[in-house]
Amino acid sequence: MFSLQELFGKGDKFYKLLEASAREAHESVRLLLQFLQNPGGPKSLDDLVLARRKEKKIAERISEELVSTFITGIEREDIEGLSLALYKIPKTVEKFAERLSIAAPHVTGVDFTPQAQALEKATDTVVAMVRQLRDLQQMEKIKELNDRLQYIEGEADKLMLVLLRDLYSGRHEPLKVIILKDLYELMEKVIDRCRDAGNVVVQVVLKNS
Repeated sequence: MFSLQELFGKGDKFYKLLEASAREAHESVRLLLQFLQNPGGPKSLDDLVLARRKEKKIAERISEELVSTFITGIEREDIEGLSLALYKIPKTVEKFAERLSIAAPHVTGVDFTPQAQALEKATDTVVAMVRQLRDLQQMEKIKELNDRLQYIEGEADKLMLVLLRDLYSGRHEPLKVIILKDLYELMEKVIDRCRDAGNVVVQVVLKNS
């Protein structure tokens, strides 16, 4: 087994960077909930853009540190894969908010809060999983967190089926169906990004157990 210092090279810079990345992903979803409560707010969309930019800077820093760090312990592609999965969370959240802003007149009265709350639970779990990288011997804890993430994804899938069933019922205008399907799928993608991040963490733990 690698020591904690050997695990990520010199010091714990990768722990800190990946944890910061996970926190920004979670923050983007928190901001999304605020945005859904006040989609016309002057700063709501700007805050989401800022969260995505912060995430991008962290991803760039991770790439820079990988270039200058020769011993990582955890494989470089795993660090890069986790960083990329985390970055895609706020990026997709921002894309959802942008499209909702454009399509707002066509989806008046549609409540996206249940999906957003599921995203908040998913990103909260991802934050906990990334923090757990500091103690790779706690395999049971990682499994417990991953099971929680899989459960959240499963519940989100069930909700998606209910929403699609309503869309395909013939009760809605074609344009509204197209818009809502696009928005629902973007929400689903955020959950998928969380799952991808969780899968990388599990893969890392298995390799180092």
